[in-house]
Amino acid sequence: MTLRPTQMPKLRDQTTAFLRDPESAIRSNSGSDLQAGYDNLASCLTAADLYWATPDMTALAMSSGAQLAAARWATADRPSPCGLMLFDGGLGTIDGHGVSIPVEAITWGPYGGECMLWLLVSRRRMVQEVERLKQPFTLVEEKIPPLLPVYGFTLPVTVEPVPLVEADKGVPEPILAALAASWLLMQQPQLIERAQHRPDNTAARSYARAGRPVPEVTSVGLRRQYVPQGQEPVDGTDVAGRRYLHRWVVSGHWRDQPYGRERALRRKTWIPSYVKGPEGAPLLSTEKVNVWRR
Repeated sequence: MTLRPTQMPKLRDQTTAFLRDPESAIRSNSGSDLQAGYDNLASCLTAADLYWATPDMTALAMSSGAQLAAARWATADRPSPCGLMLFDGGLGTIDGHGVSIPVEAITWGPYGGECMLWLLVSRRRMVQEVERLKQPFTLVEEKIPPLLPVYGFTLPVTVEPVPLVEADKGVPEPILAALAASWLLMQQPQLIERAQHRPDNTAARSYARAGRPVPEVTSVGLRRQYVPQGQEPVDGTDVAGRRYLHRWVVSGHWRDQPYGRERALRRKTWIPSYVKGPEGAPLLSTEKVNVWRR
């Protein structure tokens, strides 16, 4: 079964119930060093805003994240203080005692003055991987939370960006960079399109009976059309008076965009790939041109 955005509230609530139950397998089979982290994860999930990254958004987060060298993890840099984001298609794998474990979702929230992150994989995906690898054991699905936490760690909350190479050594840098990139991309309304999804009627009635507000899931994807700012006029003359006789491909890249009072602050802004130069001019060819298309 393919996961859908409308299923996220149920996945979140069932996972939280596993984490709060001291008799559940994930709590009873874990050492004392993990208990505080699981408590914090349960609290963060309860308060989390829910996000679903579409496949194209996931791909862009992975691609653009590869160009990030550092990131900030303060509350002001997150789309919400506590959140759970599921990346459709996954973010790669993390090593778990010699076994590659897929990472499909990440949750975040405060912990001891820092930002705690948990990497998660869906129960559905875990079952598929065990079957695919023909492991000599069978998972008891009833004992596994719908979203299984596979690794938790904290990151410092600082004013200046923290180099990604200095983050937790157990986390593949591309996964951490993709999360940081997704937070930055979500601040660009001209590039990102959001949509709200509510759970199905059965789940909505369940929330109503419990006296809880019906949660919504925010799906994050790319707009169908995006025209980069700062294009040259049609005649190919730029602001410095230079006249271009050719067109060429400008690769997607991050720019330190001014913002705030007197535009004194800087924010990483993603500039998508585009063709630069006067309309109708010949396109310069290079040995290799990588163009990412949706």
